[in-house]
Amino acid sequence: MSSEGVDSESKVSGNQANIPVHIRQKLDINDGDKLRWQIEDNGTLRVEVVQQRRGTFRDFDGYDGDQTTEVTTDHDVWGVE
Repeated sequence: MSSEGVDSESKVSGNQANIPVHIRQKLDINDGDKLRWQIEDNGTLRVEVVQQRRGTFRDFDGYDGDQTTEVTTDHDVWGVE
């Protein structure tokens, strides 16, 4: 296999490999996204990024902290008395 045209390389550790940061940024890959792997008939590996934007905190601005709450009375304590 020739290394001509190689954009990046990763080393496999155990059964994991890192995705180089510039590839993650270019493809907008974030925590929680999935990768679908497919081996083509000619041996080429195809990877599809499946972005998981629902159910994450991507658009959560956070709590600004200007309102005080009492955890024992204002929040669900899961039946703990």
